[in-house]
Amino acid sequence: QVQLVESGGGLVQAGGSLRLSCAASGRTGSSYAMGWFRQAPGKEREFVAGITWPGGVTVYGDSVKGRFTISRDNAKKTLYLQMNSLKPEDTAVYYCAATANPRLVPGTTVRAYDYWGQGTQVTVSS
Repeated sequence: QVQLVESGGGLVQAGGSLRLSCAASGRTGSSYAMGWFRQAPGKEREFVAGITWPGGVTVYGDSVKGRFTISRDNAKKTLYLQMNSLKPEDTAVYYCAATANPRLVPGTTVRAYDYWGQGTQVTVSS
């Protein structure tokens, strides 16, 4: 089992920035591909960004390309999401996810990931 704990969410004005972190613990000896998803009230969980192990390939959802950057520090077992130029439509609960399945390209669907964090709220005011 792998435990994922997100942090760094909060309230920010439109145009501002936030950096989310996701700390992994438990059986972290495997090479996990990881990703970020988000879910707004009344909407389905949406892919935001993904990164392979050890971090050579990244993929982004269309709505965040050019504004968000995913990265990982494998020594610290931590995943990051740098969010710039935030918009009110970025408001959602952001979830960290991981999978031990080998991948050449990060998965972009909920089904591609086996482990999930509890989420952290990001609110962008206009």
